[in-house]
Amino acid sequence: MRADGAVLGTAYSLQELAFFLQNQGIMDQDEQSVRTCDLIEWRGGGPDVWEH
Repeated sequence: MRADGAVLGTAYSLQELAFFLQNQGIMDQDEQSVRTCDLIEWRGGGPDVWEH
């Protein structure tokens, strides 16, 4: 995942994405809030599509 052009890492679940965002101080929300957030641009799927 990227934030402001910087690579933060790879998230393999919605829970990991929420963790990355919280650790970067970008969002302090739960997984459901991340799922519906307008700030996230989903590519290749959506919040329910994860490739390992």
